[in-house]
Amino acid sequence: MNFAGIFTEYGGIFFGSLGVALAVLMSGIGSAKGLGLVGEAAAGLIIEEPEKFGKSLILQLIPGTQGLYGFVIGLLAINQLSVSMALSQGVYIFVSCLPIAFVGWKSAIFQGRVAAAGITILAKNEEQTTKGIVFAVMVETYALLAFVISLILLTSLSF
Repeated sequence: MNFAGIFTEYGGIFFGSLGVALAVLMSGIGSAKGLGLVGEAAAGLIIEEPEKFGKSLILQLIPGTQGLYGFVIGLLAINQLSVSMALSQGVYIFVSCLPIAFVGWKSAIFQGRVAAAGITILAKNEEQTTKGIVFAVMVETYALLAFVISLILLTSLSF
């Protein structure tokens, strides 16, 4: 069998699996980066004021949601994979995973930056910490929209 024959026969599972991998990896990498940014900022604060650990932990957890969104989309997509799937099915799954892959990746990093700035608010004026949380959650809106689009794409078309 030549390359074209192999691609036609197994291209669907290849592209579908690639979509799963991108959804999970890119959103996970973004969340890890965002969590790391906030963790670094929080560690500096906790050295001086360990009693602020709980409030700093809230800010640190926020950028982790994108990784969860990507994981959920990856699970939904992986359940649609089969070795015999058509190339068009695999490409559709691949494209369906792209919104959360890219938006999850970038929004988690930006959300981490905003949450790290929220750690500065916590350090300087603890009563205003909620405002830092609100700023960080605003970035979540776009990750949530991307998650919903990927979810709709994966669940709306049946082959």
